[in-house]
Amino acid sequence: MLQGKKIVLGVSGSIAAYKAVFLLRLLTKAGAEVKVIMTPSAKDFVAPLTFSALSNNPVLIDFSTPDGSWNNHVEFANWADLIILAPASANSIGKLALGLCDNLLLATLFSASCPIYIAPAMDREMYSSESIKKNIALLTKQNRFIIPSEEGELASGLHGEGRMAEPENIIRFLNETIAKGLPLYGKKALVTAGPTYEAIDPVRFIGNHSSGKMGFAIAEELAKQGASVTLVHGPVKISTANTSIKTIAVTSAREMYDASVTAFNGSDITVMSAAVADYKPATTAKEKIKKSGDSIQLELVQNPDIIAELGKKKKANQLLIGFALETNDEVKNASVKLKKKNLDAIILNSMRTKGAGPGGDTNKITIIDKRNKTTNFELKPKIEVAADIVTYIIACLKK
Repeated sequence: MLQGKKIVLGVSGSIAAYKAVFLLRLLTKAGAEVKVIMTPSAKDFVAPLTFSALSNNPVLIDFSTPDGSWNNHVEFANWADLIILAPASANSIGKLALGLCDNLLLATLFSASCPIYIAPAMDREMYSSESIKKNIALLTKQNRFIIPSEEGELASGLHGEGRMAEPENIIRFLNETIAKGLPLYGKKALVTAGPTYEAIDPVRFIGNHSSGKMGFAIAEELAKQGASVTLVHGPVKISTANTSIKTIAVTSAREMYDASVTAFNGSDITVMSAAVADYKPATTAKEKIKKSGDSIQLELVQNPDIIAELGKKKKANQLLIGFALETNDEVKNASVKLKKKNLDAIILNSMRTKGAGPGGDTNKITIIDKRNKTTNFELKPKIEVAADIVTYIIACLKK
């Protein structure tokens, strides 16, 4: 959920500021770009250089800089996809709740239209006081996200509530909150990708040129939009960037069949983009076949038809989308496959389109639905094609 996000991390004056260092590290590991703004008192607890080194950005504290230039709080607020105030001291919480603004961090918070997350940090008696409770209630009414404080040892030596949430728990809170606002939150998706290899002998196989790039891009986009994704893929040289995607690596069509049928039962959305071998050798030699004579005969038998089997099992609440790579009579052949295999839609690629097809980084698709409505798209990078496909899926689910 945090991959590619632009985040302002606000650090206020609290002994828990040391935890913000670990939080910053986790945010950058998750793929976020982070800029840190500290209150003047925060630098008494952690040196700005620490945050600067970990974020690869200068740390901001005051409205003006030593060279006389201006730190534009509105610019930082507009840049951010979200802002995290961690730790949020009693002083900062009170000022934010009551509309008081006397430092760069508060000015940035008041200028922001993006989501703001607040992680309170203070001693037990402060945290349980009526004033703090009222201020936190005010912030909640202002649509700020409050990350609950935790119970444990406090800096005073007391034990109780008031500890800033652990950085790992803050990351979990962010991921869950962001996911709930996405269009595919709560949906389970199954994607197949890449080729299958059918063994002739221990060193040779029947395969194709599929790279898996299209299927992987679709899986990434589905996860980006909040879906819980299972990706069943054949032998490929790529990997997923989103660690929430469950990947199942297979080699043969039979292995992909077994994994897909199992995952399909709980799937709301299924996109079958794998280039599955239609045939396999009738027998697989246990030893490498030696060259002898001018020719060799290889008997082939059909592999199980994965998408046809899923089409038979499909329930009314399941969306099943297939792919068709054609070389002639493209729309006609794809439409026949659409109806024969009980699909909700089929995505057509043509080998006759320059820049489309397996192996490359671009694709050109046509989406045909079960009412024979066709939607054509221009040639574009597969990442953008994946976004088009997922946008189509979201629209289908809203009908």
